[in-house]
Amino acid sequence: MVALMALAGLICGRRIRALAGSYDDSPLYYDDQGPARLSGWFPGVEVVTAAVTALVAWRFGLPYVTGAVIGTALAVIDWRTSLLPDAITLPAYPVMALSLAPTGELPRALAGAAALTAVYGVLWFIRPEAMGLGDVKLAGLIGMTAGALGWQAWIVAAFCGQVLGALYGLAILLTRRGTRHTQFPFGPFMLLGAFTTLCLGW
Repeated sequence: MVALMALAGLICGRRIRALAGSYDDSPLYYDDQGPARLSGWFPGVEVVTAAVTALVAWRFGLPYVTGAVIGTALAVIDWRTSLLPDAITLPAYPVMALSLAPTGELPRALAGAAALTAVYGVLWFIRPEAMGLGDVKLAGLIGMTAGALGWQAWIVAAFCGQVLGALYGLAILLTRRGTRHTQFPFGPFMLLGAFTTLCLGW
């Protein structure tokens, strides 16, 4: 099953590359000196997608693979364009809910989605210049997946995303690639934090 999921990940990765390319290739972040660019195209999209889907399938089974593919697609698109498109995030809610239903943890998953959406909604309300509504919608998907695994996983997934984003912001400052006003895509760090949580089994 893991090998089949890796093969499926390679195929999905190809589609993700094409999908990301269909969005506007705009500068990846802005600072007070105008547009700037981070690194170029996300390397090895197909390989990364295959690795993510295989690892998630091995650790938790098929119900979580859908979320892995969706999360990889959103991470690539956000990193490339600073955009988390509603055309992906909103339909992902019912798709992921159907995928998680066989686990028997759907009520807790939905509660996790609502709770993390509320947390990020408050953060967005406090500092809308530091976080987009796309991040708030993405938080619900992360909360749904982590919530299905338990509240401890939910807490760690939410915390890891914030820590990774903060560390990257600090790295930008230390390397003088930006200022404290520099904006960068936050979604990939949210997703990486959730993925780390899943893989470590919290």
